[in-house]
Amino acid sequence: MVLKVVVHKAVEGGFWAEVPSLPGCFTQGETMVEIEANAREAIEAYLGFDDDFATESGVEVLEIAF
Repeated sequence: MVLKVVVHKAVEGGFWAEVPSLPGCFTQGETMVEIEANAREAIEAYLGFDDDFATESGVEVLEIAF
């Protein structure tokens, strides 16, 4: 899945970002590198993704982009 993240300059400095296809999914950061990391984390939290199940025996996580 590939999602678009719209990044805005914040009035007080830094940036804030939103994911239009995920209503209410927002984040902020001081740099674009931080925004990218924070956006990924926000999207994973929004979608309920949890890495914990990947440690179970016989379970594998695949990342597939469309």
